[in-house]
Amino acid sequence: MTKNSFGIQPQFILIWFDPAAGTTPASKSKHNHIVKNKLIIAGMLAAAIVAVGAAGCASEKSEQAELQAQAKISQDQAQQTALAKVPNGTVKEAELEKEKGKLIWSFGIATPDSNNITEVNVDAITGDIVNVEQETPQTEAKEKD
Repeated sequence: MTKNSFGIQPQFILIWFDPAAGTTPASKSKHNHIVKNKLIIAGMLAAAIVAVGAAGCASEKSEQAELQAQAKISQDQAQQTALAKVPNGTVKEAELEKEKGKLIWSFGIATPDSNNITEVNVDAITGDIVNVEQETPQTEAKEKD
C-alpha cells in the first residue's frame, strides 16, 4: 500500500454498497435510499480529493514561479556547471529548490558506468557548486518515501 492510499478493503466496499446486505423485503426500499445516499457521499468525497490534488498542483506551480523569479542563474547555465563535474553524465532530474535557506539548482546525473546517481547542487544566485554527492539506488529510494 502506498503512503497516499486510504487502505479501504474491497470487502468493506462491497458491504457498504450492497443493497441486499442484511435487508428484508420490507426494509429493502429504505435500504436502497441509504445506498443512494452513500453513493452521493462517495462521489462528493472523490470530488473533494480531486479538488485538493488540483489545489496542491497549483500552489506548487506558484511556488516554482516564485523561485524562478529569484534565480539569477538559468537552469541551462547551472546544468552546464553540474555536467562539468560528472564526465559523460546525463541529467535525469533537475529541480529548483530552497535547501538550508539557499536557492539551488539540484541535478541528478547518471553515468553509463554506474548505477549510482551523482547529485550536483549549484547555487542559483552565484552559479557556484554547493555540493556533489553520490547516491546509490537504495539511498535514492529512501529519499522518495
